[in-house]
Amino acid sequence: MNFLMDKLQLLKDYKKQEDKMCLSQVLDKIEFSKTRDKIECTDFLDMYQVSLVENFFRKIKFENYQLYGGYQEAERKIAIIYPEKYDEKMLQKNYGKIVKVVRVILPEEEKGKYSHRNYLGGIVKLGLKREKVGDILVFEDGADIITIQDFAEILKQQLPSLTRFENSNIEIKEIQELRKKEVNMETIKIIVPSLRLDNFVSDLAKTSRNKASQIIEQERVFINGQNETKTSKQIKLNDIITIRGKGRFVVKEFSGTTRSGRTVVVIERYI
Repeated sequence: MNFLMDKLQLLKDYKKQEDKMCLSQVLDKIEFSKTRDKIECTDFLDMYQVSLVENFFRKIKFENYQLYGGYQEAERKIAIIYPEKYDEKMLQKNYGKIVKVVRVILPEEEKGKYSHRNYLGGIVKLGLKREKVGDILVFEDGADIITIQDFAEILKQQLPSLTRFENSNIEIKEIQELRKKEVNMETIKIIVPSLRLDNFVSDLAKTSRNKASQIIEQERVFINGQNETKTSKQIKLNDIITIRGKGRFVVKEFSGTTRSGRTVVVIERYI
């Protein structure tokens, strides 16, 4: 663990201040875990930060970690740092001590009324910390909000102060009780001049190539969970492309070419 001796040296290649701050906190968690011989956790990381931290761990050859969001497909995750004595079973037993679910059950007259934006907007309106909240799974009758364990009670107490949730039933549940959201897919076809990433983003986000390039450069595009900023990145079969604010897409088939040499691509879009 000699890399802890020179944090500045480890972070010198990262130009963005927010990246340095994020990784500096991760290094602190590694040091705390080692010196205290116990599990340490970050707050929830967004998709960009998850990619950043995962690549950083590879770079420093650190293996005693797990990125966990409460369920397999989670976008927002915490980094769990653990001592070498822990195995997978021991780690799983601690999940319930790390994250909880705040379940909102709407009254009958409110069911089907609220979207993800309404729940997240409510949390932001209350002035609560976004990084304490993971994914929000929305259902017809309410939502399951994944949170840091010690934040669950605060959220439970604060949400009813919002008019939209004042008549809702709000409970804290164990992470094992998280309701699984049914995954619905829609099949679409796009036609691209080449397999470059910017062509896919342009078509999938329904925007111009120039705007697509900006979206990629703004670090809003992920391939198989890894942030990608190269517009010329070549897309392959079964790649999962996530465009923040636009959706998640799976490349299912290259089904042929047009007379002009463009490629017809079958895409499955999460809905």
